[in-house]
Amino acid sequence: MLGIESLKRKIQSTQDLGSIVKTMKALAAVNIRQYERAVKSLADYNHNVELGLMALLKSRPGYVLGARKLRHQGQPVPTGAVFFGSDQGMCGPLNEQVFQKGEDLIQSIDINKQDIAVLALGERLYYQLQDAGYIVEEYLSMPGSVSGITSKVQDVLLNIEAWTEKRGINRVYLLYSKMVSAQTGQGHVVRLLPLDEDWLSDLRKTRWPTRNLPMFTMDFDPLFSALINQYLFVSLFRAFAESLASENAQRLASMQGAEKNIGERLGELNTMFHQMRQMSITEELLDIVSGFEALEQAEKRQDTDEPD
Repeated sequence: MLGIESLKRKIQSTQDLGSIVKTMKALAAVNIRQYERAVKSLADYNHNVELGLMALLKSRPGYVLGARKLRHQGQPVPTGAVFFGSDQGMCGPLNEQVFQKGEDLIQSIDINKQDIAVLALGERLYYQLQDAGYIVEEYLSMPGSVSGITSKVQDVLLNIEAWTEKRGINRVYLLYSKMVSAQTGQGHVVRLLPLDEDWLSDLRKTRWPTRNLPMFTMDFDPLFSALINQYLFVSLFRAFAESLASENAQRLASMQGAEKNIGERLGELNTMFHQMRQMSITEELLDIVSGFEALEQAEKRQDTDEPD
């Protein structure tokens, strides 16, 4: 059985752990907010990119995107996948959600794991993918803040460009966890490449918001390419921001669960401490009473033994 001093140390260490959990909980809440703001700010950015593409496509009604064929002579489609995981723990089932989405994708596009070029973001998911038999060609850490997303997006774009130029990969998917509530996330898949022809067709058909179409002086092809690059940038930035928001949301849920467990454990320890302390006080009182009674009996015997 634990002694009073041991219980005191356990109570102190539990209180220290509770302080750490509260700090992590507060940081997760702050991070969720900054990533949510980043996602919202992308809406205006993406809208401007779409307006630019709309103006270009309306200037050339007959323009058709030169998309490559996805299958050649029955061979597997050259495919790349970017998995967004986590470097840190205590983020709930985030990595499992993304991993399972990858398994579902393989079944839906009918391709083997060994035929997919994989870029893993986050150390924990990287090892999970390797253990499952994926050929992970590159690993990158996840950014720690909104300011670090831009450089990571550029790194991912360089990897995708290398896939396209050196290996002819023209089908790329993004797999990440998307926050669906304040404390939960869900696996999500986005096809980054090839571009969605229906989306471009809808942009061409959409009515321009004003009476006059904008004019441009650049050549069509380089301007179209620049806008597509901006679209890819926005798509990747959004994937990073939504993944990090989901990670922190699930970490917040984990911390709330841990805080509840720590509170319950602290209550149990305090109850044990008070009971043990009361028992100790009771034993001391009993010892005092017993000593007092022994002295009284000794005095009585001494009085009895004295001669008259």
